[in-house]
Amino acid sequence: MPSILFEIKNNIAFITLNRPEKYNSFNREMALLLLEKLDEAALSKEVRCIYITGEGKAFCAGQDLAEVVDPGGPGMKKILSEHYNPIIAKITELPKPVVAAVNGVAAGAGANIALACDVVVASISASFIQAFSKIGLIPDSGGTFHLPRLIGRQKASALMMLGDKISATDAEKMGMLYKVFEDDIFKNESIKIAETLAQLPTKALAFTKHALNYSATNNLQQQLLLEDELQQKAAATKDFKEGVDAFLEKRKAIFKGE
Repeated sequence: MPSILFEIKNNIAFITLNRPEKYNSFNREMALLLLEKLDEAALSKEVRCIYITGEGKAFCAGQDLAEVVDPGGPGMKKILSEHYNPIIAKITELPKPVVAAVNGVAAGAGANIALACDVVVASISASFIQAFSKIGLIPDSGGTFHLPRLIGRQKASALMMLGDKISATDAEKMGMLYKVFEDDIFKNESIKIAETLAQLPTKALAFTKHALNYSATNNLQQQLLLEDELQQKAAATKDFKEGVDAFLEKRKAIFKGE
C-alpha cells in the first residue's frame, strides 16, 4: 500500500497518511508523496477543499527517527528543507481550504502539520504533543510560528519545553483547534465540514486565507490595504454575483468556485 492514500470525491481531495504500523510517522518517501498529492490537489479544478487525516490509531507521530539516525538516510538538513518546510509552505499557501481531521495522536511534526491547516478538528480520543524536547530538538515544521499565535506565547513555550501531552478537549479550550467530536461521529462530522467548505465560494476562501496569513506580520494600515485589494478581486468573481442574486431571490446560492 502507498504511504499516502489519495482520492477526489465530491470536490474534496482526501489525503490519508498511511503508515499505521509506524503511527503514520514520516519517512522520505511519504513526505515527498504528500508534497506530490498536495500539488495535485492544488492544480485540480475539481478540488475545492483538502481533507487530511491518518489511517489507524494515530494522525501522525512526526518523523520516523530510524530514518534520522540511518547513515544512509537523508539527514536532518534534507528532512527539514525538502520535507517539512515545503509541506508547511504548501498547506499555508494553497489557495483552497485545508481541513486537518486529527483522528489520534499528533506528535512533533505531525502536530505542527495539523496546526498549519485552516480548520483543525479532532476526535475526543486524539492528543497533541510537542515531543521535540524529549529527544533534544526544537519544534520545527512551523510550530514556533503557528502555536504561539494560536494559544499565546506563554502556553506555547510551556508545551514546547515541557513536552506535555494535551488532550483534544484541552486543545480546543486553548484555541488550538476548532472542534472536538466523539469518536463514533468524528469521521462523519469532520467530512461534513469539508463538504461545506467544498461548496462555498472557493476564491473568496482563498482570499480570506491569504489575508489571515499576512495579518500576523502586517500593521493595521497594511492589512486594511490588503483587505481592499482582495475584496475587489472577490467582488469580481462569478460566485459573488451568484451570492448576491441568491440573497435577493431568497434562495440558496450555488457556488462553483469561479
